[in-house]
Amino acid sequence: MHKVLAVIRREFVERVRQRWFWIMALLGPVLFGAIFYLPTLLGRGGGLKHIAVIDGTTTDFGVQITDRLNRPGPQGGTSFAAARIAAPGLTDTVRIIDSLKHEAEAKRLDGFLIVTNATVDSGKAEYRADNVSSFATNGALDNALTELVNAVRLEREGVDPEVVKRARVQITLATQKLAGAGQGASAAQSFSLAYFMAFILYFAILVYGINVMSSVLEEKTSKVVEVLVSSLRPFQLMLGKVLGVGAVSIFQFVIWGVSGRFLFAQRQKLIGNAAGAGGDSGSFFQIPHISGETAFVFAAYFIGGFLLYSAMFAAVGAMSSNEQEARQTQQPVMYLLVASYLSMFAMINDPGSTLSVTLSLIPFSAPIAMPVRWAAGNLPLSEVGLSLGILFVSIIAVTWVASRIYRVGILMTGKRPSVKELVRWVRTA
Repeated sequence: MHKVLAVIRREFVERVRQRWFWIMALLGPVLFGAIFYLPTLLGRGGGLKHIAVIDGTTTDFGVQITDRLNRPGPQGGTSFAAARIAAPGLTDTVRIIDSLKHEAEAKRLDGFLIVTNATVDSGKAEYRADNVSSFATNGALDNALTELVNAVRLEREGVDPEVVKRARVQITLATQKLAGAGQGASAAQSFSLAYFMAFILYFAILVYGINVMSSVLEEKTSKVVEVLVSSLRPFQLMLGKVLGVGAVSIFQFVIWGVSGRFLFAQRQKLIGNAAGAGGDSGSFFQIPHISGETAFVFAAYFIGGFLLYSAMFAAVGAMSSNEQEARQTQQPVMYLLVASYLSMFAMINDPGSTLSVTLSLIPFSAPIAMPVRWAAGNLPLSEVGLSLGILFVSIIAVTWVASRIYRVGILMTGKRPSVKELVRWVRTA
């Protein structure tokens, strides 16, 4: 046992001493925060857009939409400077469009909106611009057109739009979870808990699993392993590497947790009121309360998933002769993890579906599937216990197979073994 502890200590100290470990440990919460907040903050501000309204209507609809767009103040984060151009006929419309294209290419115009008599009847309009991927601009145009078209159609039917406007009430739906993880949490908090757990589990298991593979491959290619296996058994070496890297990951999680909590407490000072206009970026991602049961489920499946995938990554490193071979051989292992992560949204939407239950019982997807289901729904403890039991048995089975591959492959060089050769290694090791 002391030999295994020596390997664990060596793997832990070597990684903690690296400068990049501390850089990632300290900047990790900042990176995660940027992933969730920056897209909303950066995608909101559309600025002032200079557009032309090509009015092909025979009513005053073109005038109304131009006035509507020129209202002061941002509309969904975007302000417009709109100019109306009358186009009474089809020939005039084509000529004006050609002229405005040159203006847009010369960067003197951001785009142009085409409205016709059919816009009120069909609800269809057209916006042409060099950049039509701005959600803020598209949303502001859509809102303005929708509001005005509805008003015109109501007036046509003899209904006062102002009466309808006063009668309409914007409903604020308050959601609250009845039971399970995060009892009393809102929908945004439940979603955030499930999403964060899935993302962190996927990221950590993948990164540290690959670290185990790289460590094995590095010692194998440098021939250091020949010295190591002369003083301890291959299984002891593999176990020490897996547990040593696992200890590093847990230590980094502790640092991330402390620094992340500090940054969240200082979020108003860090981002100010940047998220105040147009909706808070935290309305979709909100920090939920994490109970002791949820922390236990997260820790249990992280440790189980790490041990399961690290054993497989260690076997990949042992059977590979160089880094290029390792990258190719690791792909099936990565696909298992990626597939589990991609199915996360289906499990959040319906944690009790047949697909969700099946994925939470399959050991290769359970480390992500079950924590997501736990955060999103109300699961019986018996189902969690069954999943953990299957995962535990699978860890033993996969580790046994991986250790036998490791025992033979760690000293093998040359071509990558075939599946038939791997089966022979497992049988004879």
